[in-house]
Amino acid sequence: MTEAGGREGLFATLKNIPVTLLSIGQTRLQLLANEVEAQKLTLLRMLLLAQSMLFCSAVGVLLVVALVALLLWEQRVFVVAAFAAAFIFAAALFCRALMRIVNAPEPAFAATLAELKEDMRQLKAASGHAKKAD
Repeated sequence: MTEAGGREGLFATLKNIPVTLLSIGQTRLQLLANEVEAQKLTLLRMLLLAQSMLFCSAVGVLLVVALVALLLWEQRVFVVAAFAAAFIFAAALFCRALMRIVNAPEPAFAATLAELKEDMRQLKAASGHAKKAD
């Protein structure tokens, strides 16, 4: 290998660095876009299912309360009060469960973040800035 050939290889490598970096950036942006799209579709699906469930549950509960109140007409005040207490208790349980989910979310874009961490690790290792094991 001649010195001139070595320099050509070095210059060619240096010229390819921006292309490589742009390619890495494009791949990461595509991954991020895919994850955003998947999160959006999942969220919309969950929202539609939750609304449908809520509507059907509400209609069913109203019909059950009306049926029990009609069957126990003499104790209708007690029946309505008991159902009201049960629903308020259930709402409090659901609120607690929802707050647990909201306060401890799974990180969004986990795959993108993992890929970026791996890229940083590889770049640091290649540049000699990797931390040495103790």
